[in-house]
Amino acid sequence: MKTKNNTKSLDQFIEEQYGKKGTAKRDKFEKGYAEFKLGYLIQQARLEKGLTQEELAEKCGTNKGYISKIENNIKEVRISTLQKIVELGLGGHLELSIRL
Repeated sequence: MKTKNNTKSLDQFIEEQYGKKGTAKRDKFEKGYAEFKLGYLIQQARLEKGLTQEELAEKCGTNKGYISKIENNIKEVRISTLQKIVELGLGGHLELSIRL
């Protein structure tokens, strides 16, 4: 019995659902994904350090609600605040890059 392999890569799936890079629908998806990814990365780093949202907020001079909103992609975060969260709260180092 012969079976077809219908497995797609993530890139193929995204292109089918949201179009090619540079289209309005794809750009909107990419922006949303980047924001989600940032919140998720902060949350995972916090959990890895064994910190609650309240503990992280206290270390970086903000409040639990603000950390929660960032982690859940409800609130945009300024780079200066992100730097405080990463460096003061998580003991890490923030690195940014631009890809052209």
